[in-house]
Amino acid sequence: MQKVALFIDVQNVYYTSRQIFGKNFDYNKFWSQATQDREVVKAFAYAIDRGDPKQREFQNILRAIGFDVKLKPFIQRADGSAKGDWDVGITIDVMEYADSADVVVLVSGDGDFDLLANKIKQDRGKRVEVYGVAKLTANSLIDAATEFIPIEKSLLLN
Repeated sequence: MQKVALFIDVQNVYYTSRQIFGKNFDYNKFWSQATQDREVVKAFAYAIDRGDPKQREFQNILRAIGFDVKLKPFIQRADGSAKGDWDVGITIDVMEYADSADVVVLVSGDGDFDLLANKIKQDRGKRVEVYGVAKLTANSLIDAATEFIPIEKSLLLN
């Protein structure tokens, strides 16, 4: 049985799914698809915590599915801009856990992860599956993946 490690950029999948489809990503359907006939060695969901009760409820749903939820506080800058980026944290975790898996699944369309996908694929010999909204996923990330799985209606909540 293949071993799989899952890494989800929650903010990225939320905003891209909403922008293109006007719907939310279905984490249960994703889990079922990505882990079918595989042993999950690690599953992380990376999110920004605004302290909102609905957000806490969502985080608990992710935990119930099987994700270890990692949170960063939402930071509002004096100029009105916001900070809440997990790129470095996701990269560190992928590098740490890739050797315990045969397959690394990354859910994000962020092109910054193309270097990571190439590194894991080439240097560690791992299969890298990237899930992302096709119209908003960087071509460089699609090209770096062993397989790109587009997020479409079957992976969205009705």
